[in-house]
Order: sequence, then C-alpha cells, then structure tokens
Amino acid sequence: MKVLVNGGINLSELDGWWAEAYTPQVGWALGDGQEHDDDAAWDAAEAGELYDRLEGEVIPEFYSRDKDGLPTAWVARMRESMARLTPQFSAGRAVREYTEQHYFPAAANYLERAADKGAAGARQVKWQHALDEKWSGLRFGEVKVRTTGKQHVFDAQVYLDDLDPQAVQVELYANGANGSGPIRQEMARVRPLVGAAHGYLYSASVPATRPATDYTPRIIPRCPGVAVPLEAPHILWRG
Repeated sequence: MKVLVNGGINLSELDGWWAEAYTPQVGWALGDGQEHDDDAAWDAAEAGELYDRLEGEVIPEFYSRDKDGLPTAWVARMRESMARLTPQFSAGRAVREYTEQHYFPAAANYLERAADKGAAGARQVKWQHALDEKWSGLRFGEVKVRTTGKQHVFDAQVYLDDLDPQAVQVELYANGANGSGPIRQEMARVRPLVGAAHGYLYSASVPATRPATDYTPRIIPRCPGVAVPLEAPHILWRG
C-alpha cells in the first residue's frame, strides 16, 4: 500500500488488501483469489502468468510513449490508482477510523463505567455474574410459527430461570442472503406464561419473502454499555 501515494502501480496476487482494491483501471492482478497451499503446478502456472502479463501488458504500456516521450496510458493508470486507492488504503485512513470508531467510544465507555465511583461498572459485573450463574438453566419451550399475509409470526416460550428478563435479548436470527448481512429481529416479551415460573411468551414478525425455516430464535446477553459478544459471549440457540 505504501507505493500508492508515490504513484506506483501494483501487480500482485489477489489476496490481502489487493483482493479488495483491484480493478483493471488501477493495476494488474495474478491468480484467481483462491487458496492453493503449496501446489507446485499452480506456482508454475502463476509464474507463467506473471511473465506473460509483464511481457504482454505491463512493459509495453510503460514504454509506449507519445511525441513528448510520456507513457500516457501508464500515467492515466497511475493517476487513477492514486486518486481512487490512496484515500482508502492508507495508514491515515486506518488510524482515523480506529480512533473514531474504537478508541473514542472505548474512552467514553471507560468514563461512563468509572463515574460515581464505578457504579455502572459494578452493576455490569453483577449482571455478568448472574449470567454465569443462571445461563445453563435458560431454555426454550414450544415455538409456533404462522404465516399471515406477507409476514411470518413467531411465538416462542422462553424460560429464564429467575434471570431478570432485562438482562437478555431474545431475537430471531437468519443468515444473510445475496451478500447482505444477517437478519436480527428482536422478539418482544408479550406476557408471563400461565403456571410457569420465570416463563414468558416472546413474539416477533418477519417478512415472508424468505422461508420461515431460515429463522432461528436465540437468546443473547443484553446490558447497556457492554460489548456483546466481546465481553459476554453467552448464546443459546433454540435447538
């Protein structure tokens, strides 16, 4: 990446940052972006590809000059690389994003936990101890699904073993489709279950554009100011 700001053009394997950055307008790529371990035949094939790319594309473009002796195609690619990639693939961008997205929030979170002689931090420790003590007793009961119109409606019986319902989040989870992120739909606590200690009915609706079987209820920890699952990795899937 250091070469970008100096006008260098990359010719590299499609791995690491180059797999994300490469387009034909900014440089050249080798390989298919897949892992091939120590395959001698693949190494030989890529070596041949490298020599062909140098001989047929890279070197001719560099030495193809206009009447003023300038390699215009090379300079155009160089400028495109600098303009498009330098702002994105640079230490400055990385440090700025780490600072804004991680360091500042972490500092603010520390101040919040330390305020009032650490009252918030003490509450979070108490919450974590309750999770550790009671998590093994959490379970799902019956889960019913009905489709009404364009919605799947899930009703799930959840037993929390005397754990405060505010200490957890019950949600429907589905893997992402077509490159999108996962779907996480929080389930609302509707009412206590009649005749069941610490049992509750949770409900949620999701669009019926995907099969109901794509969704699975699960329980995860919830506490303001706590990074889940980094600080609380508990999770219970409905089997």
